[in-house]
Amino acid sequence: MRYFLFPRFWMYITQHFKPHLRDSHTSVTKQCAVFHLSFSSNKRDCISKAMSTDCRLKNPENPVKSKQMKNHESLCLPLLDQFRDGSSNKIWWRVFALLMIATVATRFYKLDQPDHVCWDEAHFGKYANFYINRTFFFDVHPPLGKMLIGLFGYLDGYNGSFHFDKPGDKFEDHQYMGMRIGCAVMGALLVPLSFLTVWEMTFSLPASTLSGLLILLDHGMLTLNRFILLDPPMLFFISASVYTMVKFHNQRHRPFSLPWWLWLSSMGVMLSCSVAVKFVGIFVVIFVGFRTIADLWEILGDISRPVTYTVKHFMARALCLIVIPTLLYMGIFYIHLAVLNNSGPGDGFYSSAFQVGLKGNYLHDGSTPREVAYGAILTLKNSVTSGAYLHSHDHLYPEEIGGGQQQITTYAHKDENNQWHIKRHNKMPPSWNSTKPVDFVRHGDLLRLEHFVTGRNLHAHRVLAPITIKQFQVTGYGLDGVGDTNDIWRVEIEDGEQNQVLETMVHRFRLIHYNLGCALTCTKKKLPAWGFEQDEVTCNPNKRDPNAIWNIEENIFPRRKTCFNFYLKMAWLIDFISFSVPNVSFRSYEKNFFQRFIESHVVLINGNSALKPKEGEATSKPWMWPINLRGQFFSGGKLQVYLLGNPIIWWGNLVFMVFYIILWVSVGVREKRGVVMTPREILLQNRALSACGWLWLGWLLHYLPFWGMTRVLYFHHYFPALLFSSMMTGILLDYAMESIPLSLPQKMFNSTYISILSGALVILFYSFYLFSPLVYGLVRYADSNSTMHHLHWLSTWEF
Repeated sequence: MRYFLFPRFWMYITQHFKPHLRDSHTSVTKQCAVFHLSFSSNKRDCISKAMSTDCRLKNPENPVKSKQMKNHESLCLPLLDQFRDGSSNKIWWRVFALLMIATVATRFYKLDQPDHVCWDEAHFGKYANFYINRTFFFDVHPPLGKMLIGLFGYLDGYNGSFHFDKPGDKFEDHQYMGMRIGCAVMGALLVPLSFLTVWEMTFSLPASTLSGLLILLDHGMLTLNRFILLDPPMLFFISASVYTMVKFHNQRHRPFSLPWWLWLSSMGVMLSCSVAVKFVGIFVVIFVGFRTIADLWEILGDISRPVTYTVKHFMARALCLIVIPTLLYMGIFYIHLAVLNNSGPGDGFYSSAFQVGLKGNYLHDGSTPREVAYGAILTLKNSVTSGAYLHSHDHLYPEEIGGGQQQITTYAHKDENNQWHIKRHNKMPPSWNSTKPVDFVRHGDLLRLEHFVTGRNLHAHRVLAPITIKQFQVTGYGLDGVGDTNDIWRVEIEDGEQNQVLETMVHRFRLIHYNLGCALTCTKKKLPAWGFEQDEVTCNPNKRDPNAIWNIEENIFPRRKTCFNFYLKMAWLIDFISFSVPNVSFRSYEKNFFQRFIESHVVLINGNSALKPKEGEATSKPWMWPINLRGQFFSGGKLQVYLLGNPIIWWGNLVFMVFYIILWVSVGVREKRGVVMTPREILLQNRALSACGWLWLGWLLHYLPFWGMTRVLYFHHYFPALLFSSMMTGILLDYAMESIPLSLPQKMFNSTYISILSGALVILFYSFYLFSPLVYGLVRYADSNSTMHHLHWLSTWEF
């Protein structure tokens, strides 16, 4: 276990070298003979002697090392040696360049196909339209990813005119390629980032190359990064966060230097951007938090330094990993709210006071009667943040639910079916042109609410609610406002006093049923298709239900104008106040940025957790993801695109994750039993255990939380975890290639290594070739005639 937390490999390397520089990267294996992989007994002796003495093998003129290098070069192929130990800048850059060329070729090939909307492009392309047109909308994710997509389109000359109505819609002459190219670029950067991350963790060129190839040749990663989705920017920022974390860790022997501050602050920026794209980015924040705690713990254990030195490190990390990311994250939301300043389809998800700041919303420059009077037309909004409007429509509950009475729901969008006529429980309100004094609604009044469009009264009875069966059903009942005593409700203003007048937007109140004593509430549960998936409204016997709080948003009472004109003509202005309702501007209720920032997050979190699968929608469970059990169609019709991981890579990842556990246990047992191992064996094991230990933790943090989520889940949620498992596989595969020849004769080492490496590469490239039509478009035929039919390795694959 101590290798996992305090690996001897890193201690040895960082005591003598500076791996954060490119030339020192390549010099690590030049200066340390343990990375030269000749297995003669005299070589092991030389290495052991070098490790036991104080020569440390760091003097380039060391005769022992010079002899070893000559022997090594005589036994091994020079190019192979340079590739394995990363000692040649030329080889390093050639490998990196080849990876980049392959990345560009695979990511941008046929990027314009299919030339129609694919899967969630229907959502995120539409959101790009909203940013370009500065129209406010609601989405369950933070804004940065959608802002970037909108920026990609804007820079390419896209004007936000394509509607992105549904998958399959042809783009025709609209400029959509800028958005796809922008996403593809961010997705393509995953390959070099994975390569560089593993290089910084191991300084092994084969491990880095294999890790990059596993990301490069995975069909799922390739497919996900070719379309207008949030996944490319999210995966980029997560990968960049891990890379900057490892890069900063390698600066630990140059604390408070310029590179040290640069990589620490860069890590904070990447973490902030990860969370600002999707809340899944919180998992990489936790991952970096564990690495930070381990670093601070190690610094605290250095007794040659005072405790104030540890405090100094802590304050630096708090500044760069907490303060700066928080300010950046808030700045992103500030830009988001400043750009989306026009009223749009997302208004109704937010509070009335929030909507005041949106141009074009009737609350922005409008006014309303401050006080609520009987006879007014009202809209009631649930006061829970992201609450919707009390709503009804001319559709009935099924006969087996509530006797076929009219449905009552909450609906997040503005609609005439949200309007209610308020009246006393025992008499009709005066007409709007009446000369009688205005009758105000007061705390404790008994009243009825008549649906303005259908004429049904808000009604509750002793019938169980359709979903929340411990509460009573609420329906629309009666005809033209005539009903029964189950239509009567008592208004109770929060902290209200007797006879206090109910005010628009300011007062929060409950509606308590007169006969049942229950409170009108919204359960936030979606009704089935017969209820149009709107939210259930019930009457809760628990009157303290926090979802039972409402406020008045729209208050229409035209009598003021009529009475004003009448009394102006009669010059009876002295009594005007008794017959009219004064108006107040909505702007007086407007929220400031911090209030809008907090409300935005409550709405996002509530909306995210409330996501449920729609009828017939393809969803999946977390246990299906690592085994690649089922993919997902991105494009149907004649040209199909199917999201599926490369089975060789995905199943290989599982094998190597199990292999890591076996290796970790076996090393612990061998240490406990005092088994003698060569210095080279120790270093190879420590390198693999240390790097893979952190990658294993990253995989767990990005996978296990989904098991506890109640929201709808999809196959693509696994891909952040795939980044970690693929890098771990690359490191362990390199470890296996270096370790297997230990049991073979010396002369067979090179041939064995080349055979294993070549076999792995052939399998990876051939599997990519086999399944590549899934990425670039599979022409659909009858199943028996499909060119891919023979590749149905699992019956659950649907292509």
